[in-house]
Amino acid sequence: MLNINGVTKSYGKKTALQKVTLTLSPGEIVGLFGENGAGKTTLMKCMLGYLRFRGKITLDGELISPKNIGRMSFATCEHSFFPNLNPAEHREFYRMNFTSFREKRFSGLMEFFQLPMNRALRQFSVGQQNQFEVILALCQGADYILMDEPFAGNDVFNREDFYKVLMGILEPEETLLLSTHLIEEVQSFIGRAVLLHRGTVAGDVSVEELEESGRSLMDFVKETYRYQADRVGRTLSMLTEE
Repeated sequence: MLNINGVTKSYGKKTALQKVTLTLSPGEIVGLFGENGAGKTTLMKCMLGYLRFRGKITLDGELISPKNIGRMSFATCEHSFFPNLNPAEHREFYRMNFTSFREKRFSGLMEFFQLPMNRALRQFSVGQQNQFEVILALCQGADYILMDEPFAGNDVFNREDFYKVLMGILEPEETLLLSTHLIEEVQSFIGRAVLLHRGTVAGDVSVEELEESGRSLMDFVKETYRYQADRVGRTLSMLTEE
């Protein structure tokens, strides 16, 4: 179990996270949502130990350290691969460094995305680089897989098919935390939604609860953020009035 307890992070005078508390259980698929600057990426980087913060994050009761960090993986649009290496060389590196590396999953996803094995990553398109980043995160053998806007640069058909593949390959004990703005696309894929707003947890609900109440995920997001449906009309009226 991954416990996030009272995590606060500031950049100078700006507070990016304010006493964020969450628990991620084995086997959950969680969507992490929020406007730009809500703190989604900062939270993930704190979870991975990339940033210093106040509060506490533990994995099965232990602080995140070199001893257990291999149980977590990260797919980021900032990219964490070696650009001058090709996928075959990355596979060898991961084989040597991660004892739980998922060889069969790696080969299957490479074929699914139709990525070349012997071309340097710097020669890939942005969309292909993002696809490979996701492959590495899913094949590392981690128990907790964090993805930060992983589908940037990918067309809707690739994304839709990938959701289906992902649902079919995740093991019952694997936990996925997915940060994305594609709310309506992932509603049928995730089991829980966590909403951040200005660095705090503004909402945390299971998709099952939403369905039982007759609400969609987008309805919940709009309610939580107090979305003003008339703001477009008011703005246009203000800009076009003589």
